[in-house]
Amino acid sequence: MANPVLVTGAAGRVGAVGRTVTELLLKQGKAVRAMVRTEDERAQALRGLGAEVVVGNLLDLDSMHRVIAGCETMYFGMSVSDAYLAATVNAAAVAKHHGVKAFINMSQMTVSQMSITETTPSPQHKLHWLAEQALNWSGLPVVHVRPTVFLEGFFLTLTPDSVRESDQIRLPFGEGKTSPVAAEDVARVIAALVANPQPHIGKIYHLTGPQSENMHFFAQEYSKALGRTITFQDIPVEPWRDELLKRGWPVHLVNHLAAMGDLHRAGRFDRLSDDVLTLTGQRPLSVQEFVRKNAAAFTAAAKAKEA
Repeated sequence: MANPVLVTGAAGRVGAVGRTVTELLLKQGKAVRAMVRTEDERAQALRGLGAEVVVGNLLDLDSMHRVIAGCETMYFGMSVSDAYLAATVNAAAVAKHHGVKAFINMSQMTVSQMSITETTPSPQHKLHWLAEQALNWSGLPVVHVRPTVFLEGFFLTLTPDSVRESDQIRLPFGEGKTSPVAAEDVARVIAALVANPQPHIGKIYHLTGPQSENMHFFAQEYSKALGRTITFQDIPVEPWRDELLKRGWPVHLVNHLAAMGDLHRAGRFDRLSDDVLTLTGQRPLSVQEFVRKNAAAFTAAAKAKEA
C-alpha cells in the first residue's frame, strides 16, 4: 500500500480547500489520510469517500506524530487564527522528524509584498510571513502556495445579505482592483502539487482569478450572473469592522479583514497570475461564473405576489 498523502483541515465545510483536495485525490485513486479536529458527521463522510480519517490538533505534539507518521507528502493549511504560527512550527517540526519529502504550505499572497522591514496591519499576514520564514529555515522540502482573496470569503460570506436586500455589494474596497480566486481552483492546484510534488519543491505559486478589476466592474458581473442590476457601494472600513465585531466574529479575524479592506483601497490586491492555468490546465472561475453557480445565496426567496 502506498504511503498516504496527509491533508490537514480536511473536515472543512463543502467547498473548503482541505475537503476538496481530499475529494480530488481520492477520485484519482490516491491513499489519503484526512486530519480532522473532531469526530463528527463530516469525518464520517470522509470515511465514506475512502479516506483514512485521523483526529488531531495542529497544536498538540502527540496527535501530530500520530497524524504525520507514515506520510511522505503533506498539505498544510489552517484557517485564520492567532495560533497559526505555533501550529505551523509544530507541524513542521514533526514533519521533519518523520522525514516528510514534500510539505505543501498554504500561505497567502500579501506575503509577496512583505519583508523583514515591510509588514501590514493584519496580524494574520505577519503570522503567514513568519511561518514561511520558519518553514524555509527548517530545511523541509517546501512548496509555498499563495492565493489572493478567496471568493468564498468576502464575496460569498460578506456580500449576499446586501445583494439580496438592496441589490448592492457593500464592501470597504474603494476603487481598488482585486482578483479573487475560488477555493475549488486553489484545491485543484494543491491536488496537482501533492500528486507530483518533486518538480515543485522550493517554488512559490501565486493564485488569482482570471480578472483584476474594481468592484464597479464586478458589480456588473454580478448583474449579468443574477439577471438584475447590482451596484457597488463603498463603505468606510471602521464602521464595517465594528459591525463584524458586534456579530461576534473573533477580534483576530476582524482585524485581518479590516486590514484587507485598507489594502484593497490602497490597490495592493491588484494582482494577476497564470499559475492556476499553468498548474492545472484549466482556467480559474470568474466572478460571474462563481456568482451564477451560487445564485441562490444572492437571491431573495420568491415572494408570493399573486393573491
